[in-house]
Amino acid sequence: MSRPVFAALMLGALSLVAARSAMARVDVDLNIGVPAPVYVAPPPPPAPVYVAPPPPPPPAVVYGPPPVVYGPPSVVVAPAFVIGWHGDRYWDGRLWWTRDAWYGHPPRHYRN
Repeated sequence: MSRPVFAALMLGALSLVAARSAMARVDVDLNIGVPAPVYVAPPPPPAPVYVAPPPPPPPAVVYGPPPVVYGPPSVVVAPAFVIGWHGDRYWDGRLWWTRDAWYGHPPRHYRN
């Protein structure tokens, strides 16, 4: 076979293949381009951080006597009459004496 005949046969075969692929709806494409942009969400902001204030300085060392600590107030119940002098009279727990009664005998109503 000669060269021009071989070339014509090859061209006919290629045309048949092209026609057959066109009828089968096969598309052969070559795409050259830039890929579509992709959106990436920004990272969330960092959580708030509590910064504690520095601790107070330790108290100064003081040398001296210990502090006075008072307890709860005590309740004092006093009797209505206290033995002793009240103005110009004396109460001995049983009766009232006048000042001049001490110089003599006790009164008659005084009983032991």
